[in-house]
Amino acid sequence: MQLQLNDRIALVTAYSGGIGLDIARSLVREGATVIINGRTSEGVKQACEDIYAQESEAKLQPLVANNSTVEGCQKTITEFPDVDIIVNNLGIYEVVDFFSTTDEQWQHIFEVNIMSGVRLNRHYLSKMLVSKKLPDNNIYC
Repeated sequence: MQLQLNDRIALVTAYSGGIGLDIARSLVREGATVIINGRTSEGVKQACEDIYAQESEAKLQPLVANNSTVEGCQKTITEFPDVDIIVNNLGIYEVVDFFSTTDEQWQHIFEVNIMSGVRLNRHYLSKMLVSKKLPDNNIYC
């Protein structure tokens, strides 16, 4: 595919492994500079090595940040204030009994699966809309 992503910066959350790592590889192949994000420096380092093994010319930027937290999202935004592409890949799935799941457990799932994307998109998406000079940058839920 020729998506012409040269000179584009991509952030795919939680992709030191699994689906996210495959998304990162695809973006690298299309020419994007990809921010390799994970919760541990070891995971980020391994993901970079895996990508470089297949794509030696890859343009990668490491980022150790837990985007399931307010602090992690703020670290991501501080270290990389501008991106052109964002893929909210961060998510968890837990097999739990509906009736015995506590409010705290539900809140944790909500923080990771929903709020991580909301926090990052409030920052990045608003800037993307302004930079593209779209006529209406109002997005409603």
